[in-house]
Amino acid sequence: MNDKTDTGGLAAHAIAGSQSARPAQPHPVERVFEYHVDMTTGFQGALDFRDPEPGPVPLARAARTDLAHGAWVDVLTGWLPEPDALFDTLVREVPWYAERRAMYDAVVDVPRLLKFYAEGAPLPHPALVNAREALTAHYPIPFATVGLCHYRDGGDSVAWHGDNSGRGAHEDTLVAILSLGATRPLLLRPRGGGESLRFPLSHGDLLVMGGSCQRTWEHAIPKTRKPVGPRISAQFRPRGVR
Repeated sequence: MNDKTDTGGLAAHAIAGSQSARPAQPHPVERVFEYHVDMTTGFQGALDFRDPEPGPVPLARAARTDLAHGAWVDVLTGWLPEPDALFDTLVREVPWYAERRAMYDAVVDVPRLLKFYAEGAPLPHPALVNAREALTAHYPIPFATVGLCHYRDGGDSVAWHGDNSGRGAHEDTLVAILSLGATRPLLLRPRGGGESLRFPLSHGDLLVMGGSCQRTWEHAIPKTRKPVGPRISAQFRPRGVR
């Protein structure tokens, strides 16, 4: 069969028919259907059904480690599925500041950059808002504040401490840490010393310290001589916990 010959014959027949015959008018029901399809298509186009930015992974998947004295830790690797945009925005747009603190008989530089967002303050990226809402929906205490630490390289660190100012000094509370950027280990040890536990935190990972953890345990991010890239820690805390 010759496709070109057949196609040409059909085209010629269609042209002749269109010139000699009056075009058929659509049935009224067909016209209504066409109008409905056009309206539906236009409505869907106006809504723009694109997939939203992926949110945090359900917190029910977190793995819990029970510690001594009523303390516990939840860890969820890859809690934030696509953290690159958040990390880049925080590095670039947060008004980071450096602190100096008195230590014994000297004033020393705090080995990291800081930014604190009090309760009700606008956050620099909607992903932080979504993260705080997800934490509040899962845990029994609402999260209110967000503190940010920028570890520029392996020389930046935080010493052993517990977030036991305010409520954390006398009651069980929560501190949730979202890690962004380079992998750094968070260490935990019983208050006053003892064997430490090591939790490597990578890009998008979540660690939540709960129960008596801030009173009975201490945590730290140690310095390292290994070449590491920058890291940001976002700490979510309930009202009155520092």
